[in-house]
Amino acid sequence: MAERLAGKTALIIGAGSVGTTAATDGDLGGWGNGKTAATLFAREGARVFAVDLRADAVADTRKIIEREGGSCETMTADATNESDIEKVVAACIDQFGQIDILMNNVGGSIPGGPVEMSVSEWQGNLDLNLKTAFLGCKYALPHMVNQGKGSILNVSSVAGTSYLGRDMVSYATAKAGLIQFSKSVARQYAAAGIRANTIVPGLMNTPLVMDRIADQYGAGDIDETIAMRDAMCPTGKMGTAWDVGWAAVFLASDEARYVTGTEIVVDGGLTA
Repeated sequence: MAERLAGKTALIIGAGSVGTTAATDGDLGGWGNGKTAATLFAREGARVFAVDLRADAVADTRKIIEREGGSCETMTADATNESDIEKVVAACIDQFGQIDILMNNVGGSIPGGPVEMSVSEWQGNLDLNLKTAFLGCKYALPHMVNQGKGSILNVSSVAGTSYLGRDMVSYATAKAGLIQFSKSVARQYAAAGIRANTIVPGLMNTPLVMDRIADQYGAGDIDETIAMRDAMCPTGKMGTAWDVGWAAVFLASDEARYVTGTEIVVDGGLTA
């Protein structure tokens, strides 16, 4: 069977996971969305340029890909910093000569409504979830235009489309904005052969549950947090990063050549 991304270069910003797990396919909670997508892209023949804030996290992604015989280069960067992202895109072009796939996978939530949140928390969360995608596109798009092709994947959240019982005004606002950002980019660059789509995950069992969400919403009880989130899902179980990763593979591939300006919701029916 032909590799679906053969000959393509994928730049993934946010390609590590919280923690460093010697992960296997069966270790469903040990992978984040970016790490999984990077691995699947490489398995499908893409050359991967993996970027993360944490050197150890992105090194773990590279180790997995190279262990399987794939091609991966890495770089550490602050995705909210314009200069860093400009250098990332330049380094990817220097290394591989092209960017066929850009996956903007940086994000995180801070609880609170407009009264409870400080102005700096509000702005910081907008920067983390929305500005990062803007910067990735700002510097990758000119290269895609020169190539006459490209696929942009922005990772949003069902929090941007539906209320899930938690007050996260900045996160919800940013993730909603990211969906419209993708549509705007898709419309502007459609004639240039560039597609832009959004992946909208629901409740997913990733390392963030253990590292952050259990403390924010579950009083630090990981098992109780997982059980609570599982119970919210119509399937009775959260999804995993593999569900998000396979959606990314489809959108990145030529199978989705006429798919642009839209969303794939990966939530097991949560928002239905």
